[in-house]
Amino acid sequence: MRSAALESSSIPRWSFLCIGAGALGTYIGGSLMQVGQRVVFLVRPATAESLRARGLRLVIEGTTYTLPEPLVATSLDEALRLGPYDMGLVTVKAYDIEDLVTVLLPYRAALPPLVCLQNGVESEVHLAQVVGEANVIPATLTSAVSRPEVGVAVLERLRGMGVARGHKLLPPLLAILNAAGLRAREYPDAAAMKWSKLLTNLLGNASAAILDMTPGEIFSHPGLYTLEVGQIREALAVMRRLGLAVVNLPGAPLRLLVTLMSALPPSISRPVLGPFLSRGRGQKMPSLHIDLHGGRGKTEVDYLNGAVVRFGLRLGVPTPINRVLNETLLALNRGDLPVTLFQKRPEALMERVQHALREHDL
Repeated sequence: MRSAALESSSIPRWSFLCIGAGALGTYIGGSLMQVGQRVVFLVRPATAESLRARGLRLVIEGTTYTLPEPLVATSLDEALRLGPYDMGLVTVKAYDIEDLVTVLLPYRAALPPLVCLQNGVESEVHLAQVVGEANVIPATLTSAVSRPEVGVAVLERLRGMGVARGHKLLPPLLAILNAAGLRAREYPDAAAMKWSKLLTNLLGNASAAILDMTPGEIFSHPGLYTLEVGQIREALAVMRRLGLAVVNLPGAPLRLLVTLMSALPPSISRPVLGPFLSRGRGQKMPSLHIDLHGGRGKTEVDYLNGAVVRFGLRLGVPTPINRVLNETLLALNRGDLPVTLFQKRPEALMERVQHALREHDL
């Protein structure tokens, strides 16, 4: 797959601690293993048992690559005995970060720098409590990856990943990531990179979960497309107040996209952008839909739409659409509202949004 990288003496051989083995951890950790990097996966016992029995599998462009006998640990004590490490990869969901920090804190002196790959814009602050701000490397993956079962990662669309500038180990890290075929590129402004990725996480995500509709159905519906545009415009207003510019991410021409969404009436932009956004999502249902309808009992919405609301409150920027999406999905996830209340009922969600807009005279 990427055998040429194995022959390159210019690529350092590092030891990575990969915290988590979901779609993200399996794909990135497995890709690193394929090019000769040493990777130890810190996972839950049930996941460890499966990985030890079956190994990892990467499905890339229709070809399956098997990586037998990965190094696995089920506790930080066990993982550190398999160290030391040059770099850590934090690939757990954003809603697991605070619990993870509690686990990591007693071991802070033994931990390497941590690459923070969570969705949202707040995980870096939590990880800085452990290793210090200077040793947290913000990053984001734009490639579309799914995990049909434990230990299997399917690359559905290769785009790449962004890694923030600033750490002294960034040059060799980028060389390793690119040798692994991850298409990593450096970004000078970590906050602009992470907020730009947040915009992509907002689109067709919370609404698809609430309504149990596909992103394609969301973007083709005039009222729902207008709602999507509205939540993006709110997030952009927060970004402007923060002094952040939208940046293009690997495989994601965001600057043109948000310019069109901001400048054109939804009735004009929808025929052009709707099909484009639908293709970008592919056949995979978005993460918030998987969280809610997959019975996980947890949702990342408060780290996506909720983050926009929190920053908006702090900065005096109204964010009523994001607030409705966040509060509604949180209520559905808690069981405070039945999922059937909004299922396939766009008018019910739009009515809630219109009520919130009237409250703000918007």
